[in-house]
Amino acid sequence: MSTRVIAIDGPAGSGKSSVARALAAALGWSFLDTGAMYRAVTVEALRQGVDVSNEEAMGDLAREVQLSTLPRVSVNGRDVEDEIRTETVNEAVSIVAANALVRHQMVSRQREFAEAQPLGTVVEGRDITTVVFPHATVKVYLTASLEERARRRGEEGEASVARRDVADSTREASPLRQAPDALVIDTTGREVGDAVEEIIQWLKNKTLS
Repeated sequence: MSTRVIAIDGPAGSGKSSVARALAAALGWSFLDTGAMYRAVTVEALRQGVDVSNEEAMGDLAREVQLSTLPRVSVNGRDVEDEIRTETVNEAVSIVAANALVRHQMVSRQREFAEAQPLGTVVEGRDITTVVFPHATVKVYLTASLEERARRRGEEGEASVARRDVADSTREASPLRQAPDALVIDTTGREVGDAVEEIIQWLKNKTLS
């Protein structure tokens, strides 16, 4: 692919957003949080009273909304950054993310975003290495212990994180999977900078090979 992409997958609380943001800053590349896109669609569905279990209605909503994740997450020009991590959204977002029609719309937008970036893009999510960018320049899979991930998620708690693990890995549409050629990094007890340095070294090795 002509566009340079570092694709980062992993379960909730594995450090994807923190590592991806720091990595993008270190490289001078763009950053895309795909999870925030699904959360933003969920926020808008709840605001409009759309049944998140209605596959077609959610597909229509995902096609029509205007989304932006930078500098803050917004839907149709409305800042929703402070709404996307609420417990109500936590409970509904797995249903939205499992909707094949919604995923089709989001994947198209994610690819368009990456194609428009002049240098490269660091993209994080659940299906980035396996579905969205299967030919990414570098693929990374972050993981961490359930206890560590729950701690990072604050008030969400272990039960909620574990529930999302099951939902993300068993859904029919683009389930969370570790790509066989991904660099696997366990972030338990590690600083963000350590993971960033490891990925940059991996990128250099890939570029030279």
